[in-house]
Amino acid sequence: MNPANTVITVSELNRRARLAIEKSIPSSWIAGEISNLARLSSGHWYFTLKDEQCGVKCAFFRNRSQFIDWKPSEGDSVEVRAQATLYEPRGDFQLIIDMMRRAGQGGLYEEFLKLKARLEIEGLFSAERKKHPPKFIQRLGIVTSLQAAALQDVLKTLAGKWPLIEIIIYPCTVQGSEAASAIGQALRAAISRNECEVILLVRGGGSLEDLSPFNDENLARTIASSHIPIISGIGHETDFSIADFVADIRASTPTAAAQIAVPESVDIVGQIISSRSRIETLLNHTLHQRMQYLDGLTRRVTNPVNVIAQHRNNLIQLTQRILFSHSSIQARLQQRIDKLIFRFYVGTPTISSYNREVQTHFKAIKISFKSSFERRRVSLHTLMESLNQLNPERILSRGYCIARTIEGNVIKEAKSLAPGQQMSIQVRDGNILGTIDQVVVRS
Repeated sequence: MNPANTVITVSELNRRARLAIEKSIPSSWIAGEISNLARLSSGHWYFTLKDEQCGVKCAFFRNRSQFIDWKPSEGDSVEVRAQATLYEPRGDFQLIIDMMRRAGQGGLYEEFLKLKARLEIEGLFSAERKKHPPKFIQRLGIVTSLQAAALQDVLKTLAGKWPLIEIIIYPCTVQGSEAASAIGQALRAAISRNECEVILLVRGGGSLEDLSPFNDENLARTIASSHIPIISGIGHETDFSIADFVADIRASTPTAAAQIAVPESVDIVGQIISSRSRIETLLNHTLHQRMQYLDGLTRRVTNPVNVIAQHRNNLIQLTQRILFSHSSIQARLQQRIDKLIFRFYVGTPTISSYNREVQTHFKAIKISFKSSFERRRVSLHTLMESLNQLNPERILSRGYCIARTIEGNVIKEAKSLAPGQQMSIQVRDGNILGTIDQVVVRS
């Protein structure tokens, strides 16, 4: 089939055109002027890049546009690194931008990025090495050109905020091929003379070429080695230099650097007035308390003569009480002794009366003992007679006898005996031994 007669769709056509464009035109740097710039809330930028004769639509997506540190505006001359392509749905030829820089600054910008990356790796930008300037300073140093408009803005700002500050200017040129060396020399002089508590490094706005002296490596290392806090205010808010990254504080403009360096005098005066009022209130309150305390002490303090007189009276009263107590005790003891003596003499018995009482008791005891002994003897005789009546031997004298086994046991029943068994019979005057021939038991 003849390819010329083949029918394809619009979509296929646009796809083939996109592939052919991307294959034949590699990613390139393209110069032009921005027109019809639109920044969407999504972060994507869309604009037309044009020159005197032609224009091309461009898309700068958020994942790449967020990395540039300046904001392009309508009419800016720029250089973009982009891939030429075709937007298939509409068949629009366009550029997909990967990087953007100001026109004519390609080499300088590349050098800036390389130096920035190298110094950042060395730690010159780290927050740990940044120094904090004092809140109240007496002397401020400014490194800039005497002809710079930025110097007048800084001086005007300082005069309005903190008119009492002393200012030392270290002049140098801030533009041209010798500017980097001149700025570094002026800054080293300010550091070595050690006259100021804070140093401002300022310059007005300009292009990347104009600000290139502040991207000098030697200047960056001088700033990093300074023992005096350095505040940079170089260019406009969108301008960044190596000096900004190394400085202890980066201000968006020279005027902002002056505002950061010193406090607001009106605020300080207000704070002083407020502090003075609080101090006066505290002093008055403290003085009032001390006066009340002093009045209390004054009322508690008495005349020493009165104190001595009071102690003398107390001593006299104690002496009298002691004497009275001693006399009272002595009188009570004397009365007790008198009573004891009286009782001794009145209650003392005579020996003769005691002898009569003893004789009387002795006779009574003797009679009682004799009577008791006689009663005991009669009772004992009666008991002995009763015991004799129960004596077995006395019964034997009346003709009775006691029969025992040969072993000596008393025979109480006939049935306990057997014929041929020996036995003993006790009579009054002896024992009879015999053998049992017959046992008769009464029923």
